[in-house]
Amino acid sequence: MLGVLGGTVFLKKNFLDFSSEKKIKTPYGTVDVKLGDGFAFIQRHSAKNLPPHKTNHHANMLAFKALDIKEIVAINSTGSLKRSLRPGCFVVPHDFMQFLPKTYFDEKMVSITPRLCDALRKKLINACETLSIPVVKHAVYFQTIGPRLETIAEVNFLRRFADIVGMTLADEATLAQEQGLCYASLCTVDNYAHGISRSLTYEEIVENASKNAEKIAAVINQIISTTQ
Repeated sequence: MLGVLGGTVFLKKNFLDFSSEKKIKTPYGTVDVKLGDGFAFIQRHSAKNLPPHKTNHHANMLAFKALDIKEIVAINSTGSLKRSLRPGCFVVPHDFMQFLPKTYFDEKMVSITPRLCDALRKKLINACETLSIPVVKHAVYFQTIGPRLETIAEVNFLRRFADIVGMTLADEATLAQEQGLCYASLCTVDNYAHGISRSLTYEEIVENASKNAEKIAAVINQIISTTQ
């Protein structure tokens, strides 16, 4: 079974077929999971639509693990740090950066070498290519804290080291790896970061993310069909 982690657009537009629901209790809280044929979906921000810095990543990953899921495909909305990465394009990052990572190991020394799951990245790229969806295969994601967007000064700093910026991927990837889960992300570029080009309103960013939802669902369904 494939784990899918995404936003509310998949619930609103019914791009994925759910057959049942389940509540998973974890030490970090209860997670609502929607189940379909060959996959389990978690809305990362929960029914409360929590902002990025309040999202319960710890509980989400433990819920997937409780369902004995080994692979997690995350859908992450991002801002572009490079003019060449235009809003509307898809990116499968190969690496990520952040300054304040979350962990399950606050009370003991456990060290991992953080990475994204290369095998699952290849599945995402192959699915996009099979569906003739252009995808950027090599990019670095930088995670900021949120909920505010980045200043021009911050963007000018970040663009030296990364290609896209968001508020969720790095925490998810790190916590997934700490639990022995394979995690990769299909990122949508939904706006240019502040100062790269015209700044978009929150409503415009959400609209851009919604436009890609049907293609994202097709990619997910393609992966599900090849892994069953």
